[in-house]
Amino acid sequence: MKNVFAFLFGGLFSVGLMLSGMSNPQKVIDFLDIFGQWDASLAFVMMGAIAVAFIPFQKAVRSPSAHTVYGEKIDLPANTRIDSRLITGSLLFGIGWGIAGICPAPAFTLIGLGHYEALYFIVAMFAGVLIHRKVAGAG
Repeated sequence: MKNVFAFLFGGLFSVGLMLSGMSNPQKVIDFLDIFGQWDASLAFVMMGAIAVAFIPFQKAVRSPSAHTVYGEKIDLPANTRIDSRLITGSLLFGIGWGIAGICPAPAFTLIGLGHYEALYFIVAMFAGVLIHRKVAGAG
């Protein structure tokens, strides 16, 4: 039953990405173009997402043993430092997002919409994950 709910909520999330414009690379690029024809509409999408997630996230952070509704442990990041690895990763993510106009979740939504060129992004994303695991020794 857990997998059925995961599938349904994942589908709902995907529909939300499509309706909000987050899966439209041009809309994302227009949002990031603050010195050109800036489209601020995605800021409202992000504010809505923060509003929905704020209370559950705060509850999880404050709980000594955060868990899902199915009793699975929620592993929250323990590192709170802003270091060169965080800054480098953020820069690489931001540059990739700005160039492609695609974020990881919307990339999969684009595949569902028939935009198979998103596969280039997905392959590069997974290559980046594998390279990180090799370099960081996490895998």
